[in-house]
Amino acid sequence: MEITSIEPLLAVLVSLICAFLVVLSRKRRDIRESWTILASVVQFLIIVSMVPTVLEGDTISFEVISILPGIPLKFRVDAFGLFFGVLASFLWILTSIYSIGYIRSLQEHSQTRYFASFAVSLSSTIGIAFSANLITLFIFYEMLTFSVYPLVIHKETLRARRAGVKYLVYILSGGVVLLLAIILAYSLAGTLDFSDRGFLALEQAPKEMLQILFVLFVVGFGVKSAIMPFHSWLPTAMVAPTPVSALLHAVAVVKAGIFGIVRVIYFVFGLDLMSELGLGTPLAYFVSFTIIVASMFALTQDNLKMRLAYSTISQLSYIILGAALLTPSGLLGGVLHIAHHAFMKITLFFCAGAIYVVTHKEKVSEMNGIGKEMPLTMAAFSICAIGLIGIPPVAGFLSKWYLSLGSMEADKVFFVFVLLLSSLLNAAYFLPIIFNAFFKEPYGLGGRREAPSFILIPLIITAIVSIILCIAPEEFNPFFQMAELIWNSVV
Repeated sequence: MEITSIEPLLAVLVSLICAFLVVLSRKRRDIRESWTILASVVQFLIIVSMVPTVLEGDTISFEVISILPGIPLKFRVDAFGLFFGVLASFLWILTSIYSIGYIRSLQEHSQTRYFASFAVSLSSTIGIAFSANLITLFIFYEMLTFSVYPLVIHKETLRARRAGVKYLVYILSGGVVLLLAIILAYSLAGTLDFSDRGFLALEQAPKEMLQILFVLFVVGFGVKSAIMPFHSWLPTAMVAPTPVSALLHAVAVVKAGIFGIVRVIYFVFGLDLMSELGLGTPLAYFVSFTIIVASMFALTQDNLKMRLAYSTISQLSYIILGAALLTPSGLLGGVLHIAHHAFMKITLFFCAGAIYVVTHKEKVSEMNGIGKEMPLTMAAFSICAIGLIGIPPVAGFLSKWYLSLGSMEADKVFFVFVLLLSSLLNAAYFLPIIFNAFFKEPYGLGGRREAPSFILIPLIITAIVSIILCIAPEEFNPFFQMAELIWNSVV
């Protein structure tokens, strides 16, 4: 049953209003930061209030305005959108707290622009999550592109400006391809509304046109997803402040692209049409290349944020792989990895930022003994690093378990070997950091010293959640419940 409610619109507007209030409070730091924390909490509570309704199998919708005849600006909250919305809004709270500590510690400039841009980017992300159709998604998708740009160039150095230009060139180019795909989809199906069974009218379209349409969607969303060879903007964007990198990798830009690809597979083409056209397997092989090659690139990076960036490029393709398998366990593993990767990777970036605030070190080769000097920070780092490798009891193990089961269900054992090889490569670029941090002699600080509590507490929380998401029983894990509900809705 579809229930009409203004809640989806309110969830989007909260952070937009926050951006306005942040600008108005630009001369009063404490008030400006208070607006950010308050808005993030209110947004999260609004979104969480919709969880019981969606878990009962209902959807929540709200039409704002008609853009064109039969094409409204409309929100629709289903299990998949709510999954992404809960994740993004919760991590905004923690990132806002972390940002306050980070910005104050380094006495960063343009703080008002920073917090306002963050708020608009979260509004865009929630808009993407709750979009009822492709045109609404596209509007917020491009809104996200422009709201993140000031964050990428925040330092205003020549390197930052060049990174910003590269970011815009890549992402806007992907947006043009996406718009072309949306126009073609409308011409073939006569609708842009997401459906649990896909656009049924597409079944009547020529096979060759559908194949072209699918490629256009994958390229359009794949740029933001950093699928190789469309990935190079992401490592370059690591020039941004660490909180930006953290949220960008966890839920904002790259996860928006992943969200779009999964929407296309199951809510535009639909499970039956994907199977009939045989589109899932080629996509799975395509992203397997990214999974392995990006991990190999990560091995060569001495800059910690760059190593984490290439790790993200690899890990994101796990999600697409799971969706492309077109099996229950594959989709479950892929969707769960959206949340699992978010908590683990945001922790690693939070730790990288904490290390920089305390020591101003950015290179892996400079971090010998850092675990003895910053034990809590490196304990959190170690937990989430082994989680991304796939070692229990951290959330990454659960994702990879279901992805492997999904590969077996699809009778594609090759992808199990891809996941195993990826795990070995993950171990090769993460374990040396952990070993050197705890088992080599420290130098630099000469004693224990953690980052300020505003920085330390969020990374401890996200590390703990990364464990809970693996060991929590299914009935107490709303992410797991929503992920299961997604498959039930599309079959």
